[in-house]
Amino acid sequence: MGMGQQQGRSRSSNNLVVPQANAALQQLKYEAAQELGVTIPQDGYMGQYTSRETGSLGGYITKRLVQMAEQQLSGRSNL
Repeated sequence: MGMGQQQGRSRSSNNLVVPQANAALQQLKYEAAQELGVTIPQDGYMGQYTSRETGSLGGYITKRLVQMAEQQLSGRSNL
């Protein structure tokens, strides 16, 4: 099996390690959009937005996720 055979498969880089986290991530996305003043269309398609707009939304979500992880880690006494 060469690399070419694997590339033929449809594989998204957005697969979640914990599929149950999807609802929480969707909620976080809408909260972030609201705070940034970005309206997410009903169908979820954001093709009309600029890279700057979607990038700022993604960056904001990443920042929030890092903050949440830091809070969880700081609550643990043994790492």
